[in-house]
Amino acid sequence: MNRFIEKFSGYLDVEKNYSEHTLRAYRSDLRELADFLKDKDPGDVTHLDLRRFLAELRRRDCARRTVVRKLGAVRSFFRFLSKEKYIKTNPADSMFTPKLDKRLPEFLDIKKTLRLITAPPLDSLMGLRDRALLEVLYSTGIRVSELVGLDRRNTDLIAGVIKVRGKGKKERIALLGRGAQRAVRNYLQERRDDATGVSEALFLNRRGTRLSDRSVRRIIDKYVRQCSIEQKVSPHSIRHSFATHLLNNGADLRSVQELLGHKNLSTTQIYTHLGSQRIREMYSKAHPRA
Repeated sequence: MNRFIEKFSGYLDVEKNYSEHTLRAYRSDLRELADFLKDKDPGDVTHLDLRRFLAELRRRDCARRTVVRKLGAVRSFFRFLSKEKYIKTNPADSMFTPKLDKRLPEFLDIKKTLRLITAPPLDSLMGLRDRALLEVLYSTGIRVSELVGLDRRNTDLIAGVIKVRGKGKKERIALLGRGAQRAVRNYLQERRDDATGVSEALFLNRRGTRLSDRSVRRIIDKYVRQCSIEQKVSPHSIRHSFATHLLNNGADLRSVQELLGHKNLSTTQIYTHLGSQRIREMYSKAHPRA
């Protein structure tokens, strides 16, 4: 089983251009299946084996979202094996995947967002970095993985754009507002590593190496506490706030889809619930019997 998992991983990496994060998740889920089936040959796996695996996930009280993710990996794996003629029949063909309720994204209102991104002090290199980091997250709406992957050579502060490598290793252009441009410029001027070329990375930690996802989350947590914001805030919350504020101020859905790097418009449509919130507020204020 593990040999075929590696073949499948290679296919996802080379032909489908999946990110390293997604590849790790698929490998982990499929190795869990291999362990459950005691490394049974894929050609001998039956529909009942997969049903037993699903029952085991439910017995362990796995969250529905986790179950759906694991089943997605299993179905893709056996679809690949069937397509490549490694197996005669696909045991996952008739598997039912539970439907997920769409979760409304967590976001900050504009006042809280501005409090957060202006919280870092400007009298130290780390403060300048944190201000630039938060400004870029909010200005562009990029994912935290895209943020830590940014290179200086892909940052054009004159044109106000950055080249982002997103999911599936696809590249897109994100826009930097004036506040983000200024914050990044101030940070880079203080870094003073232009001449030596210390690092290609746009954002560095104290050791002069590229920031990690976890470091960015810790930075955000620090300023959330400082600002006494009483809600859970993650890098993705800032991304959601970016999309929410654009739509609430009249941006069209297609443009927001492009800026977020969503493949499907349906992914972006989850933000339209905020339009109904605006309508409700307008109704409450304007209708005599509201």
